[in-house]
Amino acid sequence: MTLDRAIAGIFILICLIYGYTAFITMEANLLPFELNMTFLPNTMPKVLSVLGVIVGLVVVIQTGPNNQAEIDPSEIDYRNMRQYKLVQALLLLALMVAYALLLRPIGFLAATTSFLAGGSMILGERRYIVLFPVAVFTAFLIWYLVHEVLGIFLRPWPWFI
Repeated sequence: MTLDRAIAGIFILICLIYGYTAFITMEANLLPFELNMTFLPNTMPKVLSVLGVIVGLVVVIQTGPNNQAEIDPSEIDYRNMRQYKLVQALLLLALMVAYALLLRPIGFLAATTSFLAGGSMILGERRYIVLFPVAVFTAFLIWYLVHEVLGIFLRPWPWFI
């Protein structure tokens, strides 16, 4: 089994679980006036789960066994994982977890700015004079769009302010 097929199989499993929760458990939680609506709160999860299963099945069907003696340079060589930048990937995953944990205590603006700046530094950006203003501007822009335009409350400052 190739790595592509294994990842596609895991993706199909996740989409099936997501689809199960969208199709089965959300039907019972609908309000009475939502039953006759065309677009329900669970419509998008249903569509996403079905599309995810279809995409996963396409990947499983199209990627056959590797009959070549040599490894194609465009494919991931899972036997020699040291040639890839796994440290960067793990640092980005740790940064994502830290962002999720720090979002409420330090506020959206500080957490998002530090996440964007930290992620850029992990990926190799060294022009700090550009990096920090762009991170601050982007965090404020996202906050403004979500809070003011969409009307979803995001705590911009730390909990003590």
